[in-house]
Amino acid sequence: MSSPSAERLTPALASSFARIALGHVGREYPNKLDHVLNGPEDLRGPRDLHPIYFGSFDWHSCVHGYWMLASVLRLEPGIPEAAAIRALFDDAFTPGKVEAEVDYLHRPSARGFERPYGWGWLLKLQAELLSHDAPWATTHKPLADAFADRFREYLPKATYPVRTGVHSSTAFALALASDYARATGDAALLTLFRDKARAWYLADRDAQAWEPNGDEFLSSTLMTAECLRRLLPPDEFQTWLADYLPGMADQRPATLFTPATVSDRTDGKIVHLDGLNLSRAWCWREIAAALPEGEPRREVAHAAANRHLSASLPHVSGDYMGEHWLASFALLALTAR
Repeated sequence: MSSPSAERLTPALASSFARIALGHVGREYPNKLDHVLNGPEDLRGPRDLHPIYFGSFDWHSCVHGYWMLASVLRLEPGIPEAAAIRALFDDAFTPGKVEAEVDYLHRPSARGFERPYGWGWLLKLQAELLSHDAPWATTHKPLADAFADRFREYLPKATYPVRTGVHSSTAFALALASDYARATGDAALLTLFRDKARAWYLADRDAQAWEPNGDEFLSSTLMTAECLRRLLPPDEFQTWLADYLPGMADQRPATLFTPATVSDRTDGKIVHLDGLNLSRAWCWREIAAALPEGEPRREVAHAAANRHLSASLPHVSGDYMGEHWLASFALLALTAR
């Protein structure tokens, strides 16, 4: 759908991504619910349970589909899809629909709903909505407040991180949610994120990078680094990174510098590996930008980012198993510093 050599977001790519998301955020089926049945009365459809985030195959993908639409609208406001995005948001972000999404969280069985992946994405979406001259963020605020409160309640009890490359990744959730804490000026929440990231990851050394696994869309190794990049002072991060990836200048561990092979893009798990390539590109670009000009590791990271992006950017559309979510990760990579 795009040139594999593309390195930055262009109006054409923004328009293409917008069309993809507009085609799935309102598509109710097929749908994979994160929903606990307490009785037969709980047998309800996605739109009934979630009047905003009922599309995109699952709740969290719908949330980051909205984030992608909000982001491309800000970055490329002249795209032909801009009016359709605004109309969608005006219809979705109403007090009644937001209240229904909040009410779902009050179910006793929803305590772990979308933890932590959906939590991080919902807060990143709210941070993006705050940048728009529209009432969307104000209307959406009660839902964002509810998820911020969930982080406040959960993190003090989370003794250990979850070091995976899938939805349970704690590093990914903290990285996204930190954007919300900064956008809202919530110093206490940002401190909570920083303290927890330090407790979980600061002692990590000489990462072995036993990846990729067959269905992961995140690099557990690079997400740890990206989480700390966002939450540590720059000098401290650079010192930590030298110990965490001591062979980086020599492209070791080699697996981190080699794009994953995707053998079947119609398989919902195997296609996760396209997401791995795109999220690695995002992490490598952010890590590179944190290193001084002329530093050999900076160019190594840039080259690795571009290899990964070229491997999977052409495949963000085509089959719904990837199409309902991959463009969001492409946008993270294309808009990295």
